[in-house]
Amino acid sequence: MSKQIWRAGNMLYPVPAALVSVGRYEKAGDEKNCNMLTVAWTGTVCSSPAMTYISVRPERYSYPILKETGEFVINLTTVSLARVTDMLGVKTGAKTDKFQLSGLTAGKASVIHAPLIQESPVNIECQVTQVIPLGSHDMFLAEVKAVHVDESLLDEKGRLQLEKADLIAYSHGQYFALGKELGSFGYSVKKTN
Repeated sequence: MSKQIWRAGNMLYPVPAALVSVGRYEKAGDEKNCNMLTVAWTGTVCSSPAMTYISVRPERYSYPILKETGEFVINLTTVSLARVTDMLGVKTGAKTDKFQLSGLTAGKASVIHAPLIQESPVNIECQVTQVIPLGSHDMFLAEVKAVHVDESLLDEKGRLQLEKADLIAYSHGQYFALGKELGSFGYSVKKTN
């Protein structure tokens, strides 16, 4: 196999294409003071306590809101949300009310004050524990405070079947629908009869 050597860069793909919602939301109408941004730099950091992160450029409109409130919601995106996910990553909240523009519905979180996006199948409420300046982006390290899951994604035993959500991923400037299951954790060493 022949390979080329490229300059240093982030090539750990695919990554989630997530909508992050920020601001203070208590009731309908409060979304005018909130915002949404599309992020790909997000992921799991720790399982106990449950922790995640998002990395945001300081010049982004949502950055000072994140710094002030110390809260955000990661809203997973789907095939049906792909177009609006892209649009919300291109438009700025400094010039438009993104909830009004997108037609998405703000919802009240259970622990924090940032809004949920009702159309998202999974919403992850996060409270910032540390902001780490890294260069082009600052990392907002956060503890997961609550997770909301669409009940239609649960099987008869209450187990999450996230493959039913039609989630999307981002890879090197493009969006992709996630494909078929290849196996479950441990399948490579599972004994067969």
